[in-house]
Amino acid sequence: MFLKSLLTFSLVLLFSASSFSASHSKANYILIEKSKRKLSVLNGSHVLKTYKVSLGGSPVGDKVQQGDNKTPEGIYKIELKNSHSNYYKAFRISYPDKKDIEEAAAKGVKPGGDIMIHGLPNGLGWVKKWQGLYDWTRGCIALSNEEIDEIWDMVDVGTTVEIKP
Repeated sequence: MFLKSLLTFSLVLLFSASSFSASHSKANYILIEKSKRKLSVLNGSHVLKTYKVSLGGSPVGDKVQQGDNKTPEGIYKIELKNSHSNYYKAFRISYPDKKDIEEAAAKGVKPGGDIMIHGLPNGLGWVKKWQGLYDWTRGCIALSNEEIDEIWDMVDVGTTVEIKP
């Protein structure tokens, strides 16, 4: 009887620990595939979670300049987590980088900035059922508030973000 109880207790602990670690894993990579409107949160090659996203209002092509409503393409980092932004919660991406600034300067334009992965505008969380159906940001990547909450503790400042066409 004691051995059976000990085995049962051990199995409960094992399954609890594995489900805890799977649901609370840290991400070390975020992959955004613009053409698929998909954001994947990864740890190594293991996909922790995938989401449908909204992009900038002019989503095809790389961001060239401020006001073009395009979502940039390239490899960036999460440089700030902001829990008091205008969009529920936000992760600021390190756009523009040196290459983006040089390309914009060569064209005589400003590259823009403040590209975020964020939730819905404050006070509009109720529109979550339409989130991902339209590209409505000015170049950011948008998720529902619940989805931002899911990844908030998984993603740290410094996490790599790759944005593909």
